[in-house]
Amino acid sequence: MTLPHPTAASPALAPVLPATHPAVQRSRWLAVGSLLGLIVLGLAWELVLAPVRPGGSLLALKVLPLCIPLAGLLKNRMYTYRWVSLLVWLYFTEGVVRAYGDRFPSNALALLEVLLCLSLFAACALHVRLRLRHARELAASQAAAASSPTAPPAA
Repeated sequence: MTLPHPTAASPALAPVLPATHPAVQRSRWLAVGSLLGLIVLGLAWELVLAPVRPGGSLLALKVLPLCIPLAGLLKNRMYTYRWVSLLVWLYFTEGVVRAYGDRFPSNALALLEVLLCLSLFAACALHVRLRLRHARELAASQAAAASSPTAPPAA
């Protein structure tokens, strides 16, 4: 059995990925908040709080890749949640390296970056898991409803 592609136009797929469930909404807003936190932290860190060079540095451009998935997260696109959960590990690695090698306040900011990365990853993973679980439950209930007779057989 093959499943239809998630972008295929199908009336059965429309209600499969609910965005209104409270747990899904919380994971969505945690992901968006963590992503925005990483963007703000990256800019503040490299331009104001602890730049590599006085007056700011071009390392602030590291936040540009984080700006790309923001629209997809806000539009609740499942694919975006999946690839952001992979992209975030680059920033996690930077945070771990700089937390170990830099001096205060840069190492404290790096630890904050690590925490935001872990939060973003957990939120993305939870969001995808909740939506897929609900899709399986909905498909099972639709299959059960389709296989059960609506009227008793005539005798």
